[in-house]
Amino acid sequence: MPQGSYGTIANVRLSDFWRLMDDEFGAGYSRTLATSLVLSEVGGLTAAEALNKGVAPRAVWRAMCKMQDVPAERWLGRDIAAKDE
Repeated sequence: MPQGSYGTIANVRLSDFWRLMDDEFGAGYSRTLATSLVLSEVGGLTAAEALNKGVAPRAVWRAMCKMQDVPAERWLGRDIAAKDE
């Protein structure tokens, strides 16, 4: 991970975007939101359209969080417990 990006949404990958969506909104509803909710912050596109046009997943996730009033403390997703080795 690039220096200084730990604990931020600076480097959200597409797979992370969908994990964040599923964790926050549920697997079924996240797909509905992604294809139906128009996000003004990404040019009036849905999340799915924005991602298909090459908008950074980070920007789409941030726009979704703002539009859906997700509390800022949840923008990084839920805490995942470390696996025992």
